[in-house]
Amino acid sequence: MKGAFFVRGLSDISDLIEAHAPMRGLLAAVASLRLPDAWIGAGFVRNAVWDALHERAFALASLEDVDVVFFDPANPRAERDHTLQENLGRLHPGPVWQVKNQARMHVRNGDGPYDGTADAIARWPETATAIAARLVGRRVEIMAPHGVDDLLALKVRPTPAFLGKMDIYRERLARKNWAERWPKLTFVDGPPAVTTP
Repeated sequence: MKGAFFVRGLSDISDLIEAHAPMRGLLAAVASLRLPDAWIGAGFVRNAVWDALHERAFALASLEDVDVVFFDPANPRAERDHTLQENLGRLHPGPVWQVKNQARMHVRNGDGPYDGTADAIARWPETATAIAARLVGRRVEIMAPHGVDDLLALKVRPTPAFLGKMDIYRERLARKNWAERWPKLTFVDGPPAVTTP
């Protein structure tokens, strides 16, 4: 994987993931399912970038799970997600797969209905976590509704959706204990800066 010096923007993040064969393998497994608007998000991308910025190699084994998100309002049943998790486990055993159709997740999250995967990801807790990747042909595409400035600056701050859920946000950060793994992180409670992805 490339070192911290080379991770400066979206294309560098894409290159970082493309150069990591195990990550590409997981993306290929998800792409093979042909789910609508499907991505792998959260720690899959964030952790790889933060590891690179801390000049260490990223290992899939360091992930608690692999978060697959897609958007299909025609079939939002949770049972389908479980079946997809099992399918991914057969296609690519090893990681703990978490599959969630974002067409129903607004109910659990106390939000209004989402209009797609990007809208759902934009409402995740931290700007640095609100990022995802997918394989399109041979290239890795990155989605970052809040841009990548905070991710690359090692800043942890709530997304606008979580400014009204700060108790949940702070409890999550305490539970994750990211500062131990990534000591260069800074934690900001205020609103994120407006950036262009």
